Amino acid sequence: MRILLVEDDRVLADALSRTLVQSAHAVDVVSTGEEADHALAPGIYDLAILDIGLPGLSGLDVLKRVRARKSTMPVLMLTAFDTLADRVRGLDLGADDYLAKPFDLPELEARVRALLRRSTQSTPDLEHGQLRFDTVGRRVFHDKRPLDLSPRELALLELLLMRAGRVVSKEQLVNHLYGWGEEVGDNAIEVNVYRLRKKLEPLGCEIRTVRGMGYLIDSSDSDAQG
Repeated sequence: MRILLVEDDRVLADALSRTLVQSAHAVDVVSTGEEADHALAPGIYDLAILDIGLPGLSGLDVLKRVRARKSTMPVLMLTAFDTLADRVRGLDLGADDYLAKPFDLPELEARVRALLRRSTQSTPDLEHGQLRFDTVGRRVFHDKRPLDLSPRELALLELLLMRAGRVVSKEQLVNHLYGWGEEVGDNAIEVNVYRLRKKLEPLGCEIRTVRGMGYLIDSSDSDAQG
């Protein structure tokens, strides 16, 4: 999934970004409220991690503007001032969760997974025939045997399974798999799809190309019917 991280502490931002990228997320990082408001306006993110104490616009101001645009994107607030008044105000403005500094990185990862599952109404396991994607452990199994997939292949498969039966466009894949500053070649998506196909097709899981539109994995129901 594509995440916007808004944190003005560079050391913390770098650590959080690396952790999330290792979990196969595409992460963009900004350090001010104004930059965050500009980045969030197009509505391309699946989740925002938003520090309250930002220079310029505060995290709460950014959150207020996000919700004013009718966005339902989940927002995880980070705060060094874990007071009841802060939490109440943030929740009233539309925050989905709070995490007080200092915190452990595994807790952040767990909260991110929970928010993304909730927003997509998905369960911890995504299943397709004999294929099972453990979104918590970030592992894929076929008939209980683990598959060796790269982080990019994991992210690609997760998105296709979450939207099984629906076409996912190349633009959506680029937006969700790559962050700012990452070079995306003209055929980057095709290469990743090709590599994933080579691993899945012998297992009976097909990634279909819908010419001019994108890619899809058929829903399990349609597979069962024919």
